[in-house]
Amino acid sequence: MEPVDTDVTGPEDHNDGDAPSDTAAAGTAEAPSLGDLLLAVEELWPESLAEDWDEVGLVAGHPSTPVTKVMFAVDPTLEVIEEAVDWGAELLITHHPLLLKGVTSVAATTAKGRAVHRLIESGTALLTVHTNGDSAVGGVSDVLADALGLRDVAPLTVAANGLPEEGIGRVGDLADAMTLGEFAARVFGILPSVAGGVRVSGDKDGLVRRIAVCGGAGDSLLNEVRASNADVYVTADLRHHPASEARESALNGRPYLVDVSHFASEWLWLPAAAAALGNVLADQGHDVEIQVSNTNSDPWDFILTPG
Repeated sequence: MEPVDTDVTGPEDHNDGDAPSDTAAAGTAEAPSLGDLLLAVEELWPESLAEDWDEVGLVAGHPSTPVTKVMFAVDPTLEVIEEAVDWGAELLITHHPLLLKGVTSVAATTAKGRAVHRLIESGTALLTVHTNGDSAVGGVSDVLADALGLRDVAPLTVAANGLPEEGIGRVGDLADAMTLGEFAARVFGILPSVAGGVRVSGDKDGLVRRIAVCGGAGDSLLNEVRASNADVYVTADLRHHPASEARESALNGRPYLVDVSHFASEWLWLPAAAAALGNVLADQGHDVEIQVSNTNSDPWDFILTPG
């Protein structure tokens, strides 16, 4: 992915390209505190929607700190943190947690320790919006479903502590049926460019209309996908055995599988999330600049294919 900055005039505008963009929240009032930002984020992506195994919320930062700039990113890598620091962001919001598993040290001799030190020493707060951002209305899979043009969208799994329309994954229908090949091309066209591209399992000429999606790793939802009667399932990180078993047990070849980049599938949410937060803050009279990271944190650099 070759990042390109695109200036927009307000938080209601969305990025229509496939590269990161700036999103500014217009306002004239004083800058909010980090505590105010936490309340706005909770309104959009409640922590109660997070999965039991997940670790979301504030990782570093003092709630009383004024915030004038917020950056959104998929991953809290050192490169992303440096980008946020260089821009002057007092808050970095990432989809993936920095500390998902327990640690006994944050010494700067490790990558995660260096990240924690850099955040604290620079005065940059870090906030994680992970599976609560997946599950909420307007979350990762909702954005993916919308980008693919799906209608009558519903969750694949309904959230235990949310609204009926909240939960992990989404399933809906295309306005018109198309071949799997055509649909895969549509998927490829909406995603930012990364090395892995798009992998497809199924009849290229088979017709598809009912589509299941899950941003990020989603092979744990294959039973729910089958129960939804989806013709095709779009997700990331499909492992060999779950994918093979899904194809072996497919009914009339369905669901077909479309495997995409984990980073790319979740990056789509960032401009929408930035705009949503900008709208909430603007409604509250706060003046905050919000920008999407330009860093491509997909871990793969190139791919070799036959032919």
